[in-house]
Amino acid sequence: MIFSSWSLGYRVPAIGVVGLVFALAWWQHQPYEMSGFSTATDWDDSSVIAAEPVMQRLFVSSDLDDFVHSSSIAALPGGDLLSVWFAGSREGAADVQIRAARFDAASNQWGDEQVLATREMTRAAVGKPIRKLGNPVIAFAPDDRLWLFYVSVSLGGWAGSAINVMVSEDQGFTWSKPRQLITSPFINISTLVRSAPVFHKDGSIGLPVYHEFLGKFPEYLYLDGNGRVVDKFRMADGTNSLQPTVVPLDDRRAIALLRYAGEKEGHVLATMTTDAGQTWSEERFIEPLNPNSSLAAIRSHRDTLLVAQNNLADGRFRLTLDEASFNLSKWSLINTIDESTDAEGEPIPIEAYEPMMREKFLAASGPKRHVLLDEYMLLMEGRVCRAGMCNFDYEYPYMIRSDNGNFHMVYSWNNSFIKHVTFNRAWLEAQK
Repeated sequence: MIFSSWSLGYRVPAIGVVGLVFALAWWQHQPYEMSGFSTATDWDDSSVIAAEPVMQRLFVSSDLDDFVHSSSIAALPGGDLLSVWFAGSREGAADVQIRAARFDAASNQWGDEQVLATREMTRAAVGKPIRKLGNPVIAFAPDDRLWLFYVSVSLGGWAGSAINVMVSEDQGFTWSKPRQLITSPFINISTLVRSAPVFHKDGSIGLPVYHEFLGKFPEYLYLDGNGRVVDKFRMADGTNSLQPTVVPLDDRRAIALLRYAGEKEGHVLATMTTDAGQTWSEERFIEPLNPNSSLAAIRSHRDTLLVAQNNLADGRFRLTLDEASFNLSKWSLINTIDESTDAEGEPIPIEAYEPMMREKFLAASGPKRHVLLDEYMLLMEGRVCRAGMCNFDYEYPYMIRSDNGNFHMVYSWNNSFIKHVTFNRAWLEAQK
């Protein structure tokens, strides 16, 4: 039966004749022949590792007025990068936009922000009310098309979400109009995206998604080469797992790491497929702690997983880069990407915080953003400080590996900027 996720315990209340008609329409689809994970973008790791370690930190975003969050990044031919995120007065506000910036490899700088999607634009394109936007995910496909997926809500909170898709044929300079993915026969709600898609050998796309309505659980959407849903598969039967990040190991096997969204202290959850995403093993807790926080994982050049995460019992005041074996039994810290000066993440006085933030800002701003320093310092009260005490917040990492073998990470930095960290294989080897 198509939509095998329903056979794994999908519970949906009866909604009458209309719902039944939609459901029957879905069930009449012919089963889709699954394709293996693509190996077209595998890297050549036989070359000698560059002698000089490279580790660079730069801010991607430049607007200081808005809250910025949930970034992703794509590597483009020639070395350029494109990053997207959402920005607005607050998360869930009606003024939230999907924004982007382009990294120019020749100048080694991030350019100005651009608006890719708004609530009004999305509403006009999909022909339905749109209350808010969030969680953009961008990815460059093996066929040289650039895909953008993002969440919109028409009713209620995030549980009422749907996923929209836009495509660019010219590396992000122009885009198609938004179109909504039809992921459910029942009013098409409660599907969100956060993590990188996986490309298959036949040009189809595997999109890790999750639900927050009548439980919290992940699914693997199977899209054809034109981005239309042809199947979906339940990844976990639990009620407390979100935002799966999927890492292929070969053309059939992949590991998924999941955010723990339960009320008790928890650890990262994991599941695995051996048939290109059609079935997944029972989710299980693994070593790293997870404070209900998004994480990201990719495959390294030495056949291990690189994982960016908040390995904490509570809070998001430390972001680390860790390494794990494919069986997830061995974990080691590679480096701490950002962290609070307080080991327990307690707020620190603004008198100590301000000079530290000045130093960190200048180290990551890049020449074009140096002029923002004084304005940023004025905005800390209310953004990261309350009553003279200040916090550190590093969250929602997203990682990719470009064709030249370099690694790229973007994440939310202190509720103020999207930050980009890039490193090469030599830097990674030097950490051991």
